Amino acid sequence: MNKEKVWRDLLLALVRDQAGAGSIRGLAERVTAWDELIDQALQHRVLPMVVANLAEMGSAVPAMAVERIRRENDRIIVGNLANAAELIAVLQRFDQEGIQAMPFKGVALAASVYGDLHGRPGGDLDLLIHARDLERAMELIRERGYELETADKANAAEGSPWNFERHFVRPSDGMVLELRWQLDLFRNRFGRNLGLSWVWRGRRVVLLAGARIPAIGPEISFILLCMHGCKHLWSRLIWVCDVKKLIASTPDLNWENVMVEAQRQGLRRPVMLGSLLAERICAAAIPPEIRRACEADSTVRSIADHFTKNLVENPGVGPRGRIPLGMQLLDAQDRWKFFLSSDFWRSSSRDRELMGLPNWIRPLYFLLRPMRLLWDRSAR
Repeated sequence: MNKEKVWRDLLLALVRDQAGAGSIRGLAERVTAWDELIDQALQHRVLPMVVANLAEMGSAVPAMAVERIRRENDRIIVGNLANAAELIAVLQRFDQEGIQAMPFKGVALAASVYGDLHGRPGGDLDLLIHARDLERAMELIRERGYELETADKANAAEGSPWNFERHFVRPSDGMVLELRWQLDLFRNRFGRNLGLSWVWRGRRVVLLAGARIPAIGPEISFILLCMHGCKHLWSRLIWVCDVKKLIASTPDLNWENVMVEAQRQGLRRPVMLGSLLAERICAAAIPPEIRRACEADSTVRSIADHFTKNLVENPGVGPRGRIPLGMQLLDAQDRWKFFLSSDFWRSSSRDRELMGLPNWIRPLYFLLRPMRLLWDRSAR
């Protein structure tokens, strides 16, 4: 076994939750690059899982590594407690003003899926609200010391039709809060509005640090986790672990409803990809019929092969090929809508700059743009 890669095998064994204590200890005894393992665990946001299995490694873990792991985990615990307190306070303030809000990801996911506030790092505070409540919600956020950093970071212009987010930072403590009124995988959702109305109808209530907060129902949450992982090229191991943990914590998960809703929203391929990755990387227990359906789609299977191989050591690297990942994940109906949409044919300033066409011929650019979108990776 390549000693340089033992840390990778140990990290995967820890997040799979299937290897016995003896196997984990055996891998730990062979690890020499403990700092690299810890760095990767932090980058992939899975350090709490390392801590949870630390006792099983026994004396195989050097004292210096144990000390660093515990120190880093203490920071996560303190951060999660601060995030939980702030999230509860914001939700209560919104409720006083009659503003419906749904937290997602972060400590809310830790409470609803992991069953442990400290089971995963918290990160930012993410809240989904109705678009009609945006202005009042922003006023309440500013009252708590937050400052608007930017609109949707990928589409900063407020006039953009794809501008679904407001990003706030509180200078006093660095707390980050994001308000969204629509969730999305990629831009071309063709009229679907995956907003608060979509997630609110199946909501449930969970306990977070002793407070009752709303949580997204498991079937919709499953779709959102797969959508989120695809949007960010599955660049963090924690996003695969989230899918696995949801499956493990919801033995009565209605897979039929998951697939029907995913099909309705044009998200069937992202859901199949997330399911395959959760099984392959984290040993999630998915039903045989779901596995067969996933494996039967050659595109999903090929993308899953790529991320299974590259996720840990080459995170954020999409599959090679001329067809952008976002287009591969669209269902057939949405692909045709994209080809027929103005987004596919309308040139941008960057397009015109790259092509270097003289002004008199630019009206004909729409004939060349489709070729560049498919052949020039810089367009993605």
